[in-house]
Amino acid sequence: NGVIYGKPANNEDAYETLCRLSGRTHEVHTGVCLLDAKTGIVSSEDSVTRVTFAKLAPSEIRRYIETGDPLDKAGSYGIQGMARMFVERVEGSWDSVMGLPTALVRLMLIDMGYYKL
Repeated sequence: NGVIYGKPANNEDAYETLCRLSGRTHEVHTGVCLLDAKTGIVSSEDSVTRVTFAKLAPSEIRRYIETGDPLDKAGSYGIQGMARMFVERVEGSWDSVMGLPTALVRLMLIDMGYYKL
């Protein structure tokens, strides 16, 4: 709904974010920018992945927050950790949700001539 979720300021902020994501689908946008230091050519792309969360119980969200895991993560969750069990569906790049869309980086490196098939 046009809301951008960065890293939570505190536990309550994380709780509110996870309550909003509960039972819903959201988009994760990850930008990649590569600079060819020899030529100065810049390539930038973004990856958009749709993530659907299960409906979460308030107690489940609180237990997750108590682990400390969501406090340094945009969107208040790390898909590579315990929050993986909250995810019902991923449409797009799992790596992108973790932070680096490796398949996209590979294609960008091919386009820039740094990765040979």
